[in-house]
Amino acid sequence: MDEHDARDWWEARYAGSEGIWSGRVNAVLAAVAADLPVGRALDLGCGEGGDVVWLAAQGWTATGVDLSATAVARAGRAAAAAGVDGRTTFVAADLATWAPEDDERYDLVTASFLQSWPVEIPRAAILRRAAGFVAPDGHLLVTAHAAPPHGDLPEEMRAYRFPTPEEDLAAVLGSDEATADDPAAGGPAAGGPAAWAVLSAERRPRTTTTADGTTHETEDSVVLVRRRA
Repeated sequence: MDEHDARDWWEARYAGSEGIWSGRVNAVLAAVAADLPVGRALDLGCGEGGDVVWLAAQGWTATGVDLSATAVARAGRAAAAAGVDGRTTFVAADLATWAPEDDERYDLVTASFLQSWPVEIPRAAILRRAAGFVAPDGHLLVTAHAAPPHGDLPEEMRAYRFPTPEEDLAAVLGSDEATADDPAAGGPAAGGPAAWAVLSAERRPRTTTTADGTTHETEDSVVLVRRRA
């Protein structure tokens, strides 16, 4: 599906509900950011803004980008309610083509569960572009579902192929396997593998609990890299 299909699908999903996500920060992001000096952060696929609001509350100047205008509007209201709207910016845009104004670079770029099914997005290309938004000595964190996040996926979603840490790392670093089929995947200059220190590329087990108390064992893919100064 093209970008308009994905935008329409996600806009309809957000518009059809008062809220989709918990509003809580992703635990992997919270743990990583706790060890970093506060600076400028960029959240790709920010949804309703939970991660951006949390980062701003910790002192970061944080920008969130999402395909859905409804999600971005909710994120802005969440930031205002938390009293951090002065340190947050939200943009409704297609991550396959969006770029920061004035070639701004960020100390932390994060993508938490930037996955789309049953509609597709050019995910490898987006991650490759994300690498180009990282400042020298900055970090890029990609957290993804590496297995079904719950046990009752609808039938139309069962064909989704969950990424591995190795695949996400290859996308970030721009290996031939990750980018050869997508001429847009190069994005901004990211410097190639030699420009990066790989701090983590692993699967992490996690237990999820639904509203009715049912638990489900799943796995996340976590990739964390630092751009060499």
